[in-house]
Amino acid sequence: MTDTAPGKSSLKLITHGCRLNSYESEVMRDHAEAAGLGDAVIINTCAVTNEAVRQARQSIRKARRDNPEAPIIVTGCAAQIDPEHFSNMPEVTRVIGNAEKMRAGTFQPAKLLDSPERVTVDDIMTVRETAGHLVDGLDGRARAFVHVQNGCDHRCTFCIIPYGRGNSRSVPAGEVVDQVKRLVQRGHKEVVLTGVDLTSWGDDLPGNPPLGNLVARILKLVPDLPLLRLSSIDAIEMDEALFEVATGNDRFAPYLHVSLQHGDSMILKRMKRRHSREDAIALTQKIRAARPEIAFGADLIAGFPTETDEMFDNSVSLIEACDLSFVHVFPFSPREGTPAARMPQLDRPLIKERAARLRDAADAALQRHLARHQGEVRRVLVEANGQGRLADFTQVTDLPDEFPHGEFAEIRITGQRDGRLTGERV
Repeated sequence: MTDTAPGKSSLKLITHGCRLNSYESEVMRDHAEAAGLGDAVIINTCAVTNEAVRQARQSIRKARRDNPEAPIIVTGCAAQIDPEHFSNMPEVTRVIGNAEKMRAGTFQPAKLLDSPERVTVDDIMTVRETAGHLVDGLDGRARAFVHVQNGCDHRCTFCIIPYGRGNSRSVPAGEVVDQVKRLVQRGHKEVVLTGVDLTSWGDDLPGNPPLGNLVARILKLVPDLPLLRLSSIDAIEMDEALFEVATGNDRFAPYLHVSLQHGDSMILKRMKRRHSREDAIALTQKIRAARPEIAFGADLIAGFPTETDEMFDNSVSLIEACDLSFVHVFPFSPREGTPAARMPQLDRPLIKERAARLRDAADAALQRHLARHQGEVRRVLVEANGQGRLADFTQVTDLPDEFPHGEFAEIRITGQRDGRLTGERV
């Protein structure tokens, strides 16, 4: 969760969840401030797990305690999926949907606050276009995010997100390139392409261009961009053009977050994923053979329904088989309305125990990754509060105060602390 500081007004935005939500919060900030919305609190929710929804409710209650007189506007995936629940909370002034939150007209105070209606949420499945909303970059962040795709056409059995985001739709390449150019002109050294199902970009555009074409086009037409990164890719949808640019262009960040979810092929089928364990291993090995310095991240779910000890062990061993460096572990949480919620469930203590074991394996993998960097001289993008990241997404801490925020600096890696590298000026 990010609680963004006020901009030109005392408007507050509280953002939960993914990078796409963070980007959209900046769009909402621009719309709300242009409309003169003023002292409102906008809470952009996430629905990826039951815990995410609980945190959204908690955030709303805290926002009311901290801002007793301010209008509280709730939006995001949790609000889109269950608007009635949030509109029934006494703290909430208005609920708006994921499509509505991206429209400038939504934030006119007379329309938003004076209307007797408490809910403005349309059917997200009817949305067919994704506008290329231009923002100057995320408030206070060194890297900028560009929204190139929204929605998802797949129906993984555990996932509620398509019902919050709608079907897949793409921002045309020309609009994306224009946005990247604008961000580079404003001084951003790294741009991250983001979306709900990023590798489906282009499926709804004329000629069905693959994501690799967009990436190659950006790198060609924006030569002053030092570093381009992808938020995530689907393991089965890496097209040949994307493989070539990811492994052959040093301005493409040597890091890929691969959507894996599990390490057992039978569980992957029950999740309705489109790749197998063998597919994941083959992809990561092929990429690393072509670009040895690349690092991989992934999400893994522990305790999916019907998961046996052997199936779980396949997830643990996948971390080493794919040489993953950054693993985000989710204990399975059934979402009402999904097929997985109707499958035979594991006991919660067993799920928690398996998630802890998976996190231990993930921590060991991170330690192996950090050890590889010891003694190296590397370029770091400096962030706030003495933090930064290498091109392969590794976090660095305790950077010298004189390093300028948002710029690259050369450091020698000297050690590690709390899952991050430490370094000194070269």
